Amino acid sequence: MDFATILSLIVLAIVVVAIAKTAQIVPQRSAYVVERLGRFHSVLDAGFHLMIPFIDKVAYKHTLKEEAIDVPQQACVTKDNIQIHVDGVIYMQVIDPKLASYGIADYRFAAMQLAQTTLRSVIGKIDLDKSFEERVVINEKVVEVLSEASEPWGIKVLRYEVADIVLPETIRDALEKQMRAERERRAVVAESEGAREAKINVSEGMKQETINVSEGDMQKQINEAKGQAEEITLIAEATAAGIERIAAAINQPGGSDAVSLRIAEQYVKEFGKLAKENNTLILPAELTDIGSVVASLSKTLSVTQNKG
Repeated sequence: MDFATILSLIVLAIVVVAIAKTAQIVPQRSAYVVERLGRFHSVLDAGFHLMIPFIDKVAYKHTLKEEAIDVPQQACVTKDNIQIHVDGVIYMQVIDPKLASYGIADYRFAAMQLAQTTLRSVIGKIDLDKSFEERVVINEKVVEVLSEASEPWGIKVLRYEVADIVLPETIRDALEKQMRAERERRAVVAESEGAREAKINVSEGMKQETINVSEGDMQKQINEAKGQAEEITLIAEATAAGIERIAAAINQPGGSDAVSLRIAEQYVKEFGKLAKENNTLILPAELTDIGSVVASLSKTLSVTQNKG
């Protein structure tokens, strides 16, 4: 191979390298930071770009997508001096590629370290029992501190989530015993409340039964009294009607004679019953005279009729 051929190959290689360094394609949702002769020159957005070979170079490449960075598990001490291990996840996004390149050496590492420091500070201000309940408060506090600190870094911290809280074995056993005791207490309370409600229901039922029975007895007495009153009224009305009919019959022709005959028959009948009894009776002499007795009764009947 002669010198001319070698020179041609060298020139061709230089041209190829120059073309490769001149043309630059930036993917979607990405940003390239270009330096010219070692100084910041521009930020290339998504698309095709041409640069000056050997003078311009891509110094940093950033993705503009949201990133999830895992924060390793670390030991934290709560307000009541209980050591727990907490890990989490940071969600952030590059919003200024220039600041993300020159504002800090490694914004991912810095955000992770700051999140751990802030988390230890927040956990140290709350008790163990509230560390599980106030995860939202912990997340918000970490995001607040990170957002303030990361502003010069050209990134935006979107949110922070506590992934897991690991308790020491002794604390877990104590909490399990506490929860078991609490469940047993609630069971006893629920059982006692059920028994109380049952007794109240039984007593209310007995009370209502007593009221119903008393009201039934009262209504029964009222009904019986009304029945007896109606019975007395009907008997009185029937008796009055019978007396009126007898009086009307006596006023008819021959009525007095019929009454006198009826009285005489009854007198003889009853007097005969007295004679059959094994008793010794002393009677007035006038009672043995049937005619006088009948006459006396007829006279009384006539007087009564005349008054009527």
